[in-house]
Amino acid sequence: MSRVRVGPTVAASAVAVSGAVAAGWAVRNLGSYDRARTRARRAGFVQRQVVVNGATLNYAVGPGGDKPPLLLIHGQGVDWQSYAPVLPALAEDFVVYAVDVHGHGQSGWVPERYSAVAIGEDLARFIEQVIGTQIVVAGHSSGGQLAAWLAGNRPELARAAMLEDPPLFTTPLPRAAMTWNWVDLATTCHEFLRSDETDWVGYSFAHRKLWEFFGESGPRIVRYGLRRHAKHPDSPITLWFMPPSWNDMQRALRNYDPRFGEAFYTGRWDAGFDHEQTLRSIEAPTTVIHADWKYGTDGILQGAMNDNDAARIVSLLPDGKLIAVDSGHNVHGEKPDRFVNLVRSLRERMR
Repeated sequence: MSRVRVGPTVAASAVAVSGAVAAGWAVRNLGSYDRARTRARRAGFVQRQVVVNGATLNYAVGPGGDKPPLLLIHGQGVDWQSYAPVLPALAEDFVVYAVDVHGHGQSGWVPERYSAVAIGEDLARFIEQVIGTQIVVAGHSSGGQLAAWLAGNRPELARAAMLEDPPLFTTPLPRAAMTWNWVDLATTCHEFLRSDETDWVGYSFAHRKLWEFFGESGPRIVRYGLRRHAKHPDSPITLWFMPPSWNDMQRALRNYDPRFGEAFYTGRWDAGFDHEQTLRSIEAPTTVIHADWKYGTDGILQGAMNDNDAARIVSLLPDGKLIAVDSGHNVHGEKPDRFVNLVRSLRERMR
């Protein structure tokens, strides 16, 4: 086998290219959501607060006009700002409202309401009190469950619904115990609340199941992150090599109530929430986005739902359409143009 000599000039060039690639990744992964938030502000989005049923709900709203209102409901662990990459484009077709769910962002921490039914009822009040007319509702993950609850239990409020990779049929126990959310975030929340720890940001960073995928590097990453956290306790623990949506979640977790995750661990989230009956009751045209998923070697569902779940969801919808997207769980963050086009196409199906 021939050998190739690499001289110092070539080696230096290779290092420079490698460094440039790493720098490019760092700029993308650490700054893309900041840039997206800036674009949203320039597009006219402002943040407001309202008291609904005795609790503060924080939300952002875009420019007005003669356009149908669109309510965006984020998933667990983030806040309305997770939608920043798609807000300017959506504002071209809708008056967009993006709300912080209880226990997230700048909304109130009201643990007695950390269930799909209680939050769904408060979001219905928000629609009546703030928006004042029928809406298109789009929700991601647990926000997709809330969007389904609204469309199914308050059908007079919803003209159309977008369910973005919702964990329908996978959050109720006992099945939930074999899903990624339960073994990762929900379990971390539960164990933090049982401990004597007070630093949620540091604890959640150190104890996530995610680090198992990094093998021997996992403990080193944790030590590195905790050292940074000790020096900058008021900043999120971001990592240049992690995707933008993960780093944005690290930002949002600073304003996240771990008792919200505890509700998923105990099953309280689904108390009184009949997933099947809810779907059967949705009268509005509904699009279900199904993102990538797989089972780990431990049998844990790494994703919100599998193909059978997605098919079951759509089979129960009177006017449902299933769209599979080659993306991670956060479709609106990873494939913003695709997400925007799907919401626009949903508008065309409104009655």
